[in-house]
Amino acid sequence: MKNGDYVMVRTYSAGVFAGTLVSRKGKEVVLKDARRIWYWASLSELATRGTSKPDDCKFPAAVSEVVLTEAIELLPITPKAKASLKGVRIWTE
Repeated sequence: MKNGDYVMVRTYSAGVFAGTLVSRKGKEVVLKDARRIWYWASLSELATRGTSKPDDCKFPAAVSEVVLTEAIELLPITPKAKASLKGVRIWTE
C-alpha cells in the first residue's frame, strides 16, 4: 500500500478506520478523510466488496485527519468497496 490509497486500519484499542493513507511508520498510521467503522461483520469482506446492508452500518462522520498509534492491520480497499463505504449515511447517536 502506498500513500494516497484508500485503506482500512484496525488498531489495538482505537477501533477500525477507513480513509486515505497519508503515512505509515511502524505502528503509526496517519489517515485523512477517515471514518470510524463501528459495526461490521468482516473487515476483509468490507475492504473487498463493501457492505451489503448499508442501513445496518454505524459509520460516523469523517474527520479531516487522524493519527493512529497502534495499527495492527492494514487492508487495501477496492474501488467497489470504497464506493459502498462512502455511500453509507452518517450515523449519529
